[in-house]
Amino acid sequence: MKIGTISDLHIDRSNLYYPKDYESILAYEVGRLKLDVLLIAGDISNHYKQTVQFIQNLKHLTRTEILFIPGNHDYWSDDEEEKTSYEIFEYYKSQDESIIGRPYILNDDWAIVGHSGWYDYSFADQSQFSMERLERRKYYGSTWLDKERIAWGKSDLEMSKLAAESVRRDLEQVKDKNIILMTHIVTHKQFSVPMPHRIFDYFNAFIGTSDFDVFYATYPIKYSIMGHVHFRSTIEEQGVQYICPCLGYQREWRTKDLKKEIENTIQIIEI
Repeated sequence: MKIGTISDLHIDRSNLYYPKDYESILAYEVGRLKLDVLLIAGDISNHYKQTVQFIQNLKHLTRTEILFIPGNHDYWSDDEEEKTSYEIFEYYKSQDESIIGRPYILNDDWAIVGHSGWYDYSFADQSQFSMERLERRKYYGSTWLDKERIAWGKSDLEMSKLAAESVRRDLEQVKDKNIILMTHIVTHKQFSVPMPHRIFDYFNAFIGTSDFDVFYATYPIKYSIMGHVHFRSTIEEQGVQYICPCLGYQREWRTKDLKKEIENTIQIIEI
């Protein structure tokens, strides 16, 4: 079985391409690579309706199993939005292609568990910043935009714990299988921005979580897919392959060619 992984498409952030371009090019790659499953680890767009429509369109174009979890951008909404952050979360959970709270069984030996996850500030330089300072989510005149676009009604640390508990329940369901874990938030500190760094000594707080650490020692996780940081990197540690297949913003691409960038971003798992 051939599984493709990609994250952080940000289909509404390019000034050269339209969402339809992302759909057609990614669909072409799914066919060219003869994928059986495509995993998308969040940050498809800045609006839940566009994100879900993209997934539906891509599924129609490819006739392939498309599975996803939302990223932080996928939860964004404006003040006048008709849905709350929790309602958006529940909307995503209701989609057949979402695997939040619903492990996907690939075969007798493999399963996929997924959740957006949430950040717990543990990736910041905590020798410099108090918890109170990190909770402001503002530094050097910049604001972490989740502060303005998402309102959970709980602290980020509480949200990280809730996400971890949800994942633990799902892992328990499939602990007799080899597991592919997919999150949006980073679960390994090697994928945060290296410190010391003038900005990310602070903003790394919103990159990852340590609440998942225990899972890698407890459950048979063989692959960990994540996004959020816009890195493209793979590492292997203690039998787990960590994959960060982020397309990222157009300004971060190595070329201006979307087809080439998607081709270079997709990472393949063969089981």
